[in-house]
Amino acid sequence: MQKRWTIQPTNEALTAALQATLHIATPLCNMLVQRGITTYEQAKDYFRPQLSQLHSPWLMKDMHKAVDRCLKAFTLKEKILVYGDYDVDGTTSVATMYQYLCSVYDAAYVDYYIPHRYREGYGVSKAGIDYAKEHGFTLIVALDCGIKSVDLVAYANTLHIDFVICDHHMPDDVVPNAIAVLNAKQQDCNYPFKELCGCGVGFKLICAITEQLGLPTSLAHTYLDLVATAIAADIVPIVDENRIMAYHGLVQVNTNPNQGIAALMQLSKMQDVMNINNLVFMIAPRVNAAGRMDDAKKAVLLFIQKNITDALHYAELLHSDNTDRREADMLTTEEALAMIQSNQDWATKKSTVVYQPHWHKGVVGIVASRLIDAYYKPTIVLTQSGDYVAGSARSIPGFNLYEAIHACRQHLIGYGGHYFAAGLTMLPQHVPAFTTAFEAEVQRNLPDALLVPEIIIDCALELKQCTASLYNILKQMEPFGPLNMRPTFVSYKVYNTGSSRIVKEKHVKFSLKQDNTIIDGIGFNLAHKYNLLTLNEPLDIVYTLDENIWNGNTTIQLKVIDYKLSWG
Repeated sequence: MQKRWTIQPTNEALTAALQATLHIATPLCNMLVQRGITTYEQAKDYFRPQLSQLHSPWLMKDMHKAVDRCLKAFTLKEKILVYGDYDVDGTTSVATMYQYLCSVYDAAYVDYYIPHRYREGYGVSKAGIDYAKEHGFTLIVALDCGIKSVDLVAYANTLHIDFVICDHHMPDDVVPNAIAVLNAKQQDCNYPFKELCGCGVGFKLICAITEQLGLPTSLAHTYLDLVATAIAADIVPIVDENRIMAYHGLVQVNTNPNQGIAALMQLSKMQDVMNINNLVFMIAPRVNAAGRMDDAKKAVLLFIQKNITDALHYAELLHSDNTDRREADMLTTEEALAMIQSNQDWATKKSTVVYQPHWHKGVVGIVASRLIDAYYKPTIVLTQSGDYVAGSARSIPGFNLYEAIHACRQHLIGYGGHYFAAGLTMLPQHVPAFTTAFEAEVQRNLPDALLVPEIIIDCALELKQCTASLYNILKQMEPFGPLNMRPTFVSYKVYNTGSSRIVKEKHVKFSLKQDNTIIDGIGFNLAHKYNLLTLNEPLDIVYTLDENIWNGNTTIQLKVIDYKLSWG
């Protein structure tokens, strides 16, 4: 698939001023300016994030109400049920809040509840509320869900069960009648950072309770490794508070991790320093697999163990679930691709909506992402779930998926999510009408140009600038993620040395030269363009910088993303 190369604009004046202050390479200053960093103080805060820079939790709407209700429960010896979603954000949220409440209250009065993905569905469930009533809970702290549960919170109120909601999903015009609703995305909430994940919102409540009880802030910070895992898995912007929490959470992962994280690292034979990519691609899939394939309570049990032996038991269960998930994912993806390829009508559409009642509900979100890799369109994958059709939606950069689904809500029973990802439920007979309405909405709002994948390039480099010293500074810009992506570079008019070759049939091992500089690289899934390397013509390449460790030697290599003829 052809890709658009877009080079970020350069503000030469601000870059020069910052370079004069920091005395580091101009390309680095250029990248900092692109990230909104124009002064020495801002650069210091960026490279050395401090927990003291976190916003006061009391700035969030309803925080005083939430803390007062929790402390009232402590005083009256009420039973508190910690309730959360079945994905990584939800299970880390529950594990964090449950352990914290057990440490500052009485563990005998605290329990947790994760809805079963297939019996209860997403978010707050009637079964969960009934469980709370049956077991004498009078306060539910809901994490990573609840913002749309207007009717269910009203039902809980009739049973004299109070709710404190900690959520980050987009609220509707009417929010639940809970004791407190903590969600920075509420229009009348003045909290300065709007992009916390669910675990992040729960963490702010923990910080506020800790402060109110006069306890050391280090108690709340105990759980930053779990918060960092949620931030990584939920793909929220890695800026502001998220970057601070992820930065310090990763320090904790590498020094004194939660026993569950340590067990997953041990099971994966992870010996290198953990970074945010490891959380995304190694930890998150195994945690998500519990809820996708079976019961997500296993993920919470993993994270609340006090010793590595017990944690390894649950880590192995998650590892097994993940193996099953991979098989279901592969088979579903193959079927979905075959459906699309056999129907020529899809070629003219700007969206992809596929439905098979036998697909495993636990993998439809992953499959939607894989279909985007293949066809690069807003995508929805649907399957049967009891009497209903349920599915997951994924978007492409530049298109607000949530708003498009919201515009088609007359065909839906329920929906929720955000800009890039959403879930939805409908009656089986409404699938054709919804598919038509969604395609019309995408046609109306998605420009053709956005259907071509875009590579955002930070700046141009000559190969001689790709040095260890540059790479070492780039490493200090971590953790990377949305709005703070790993720097991407372009180099013009480089040549194949003649030693580049295809490896494992689909990858390219590069050997490139420019003037007197020769550097190696690796390009995954780029073998289909290998013929360009055989022409002995100048090439333009897009890449990130990486380290290659071989036989005890460490060298800088290029991780090539795309390449083309210099005049192409």
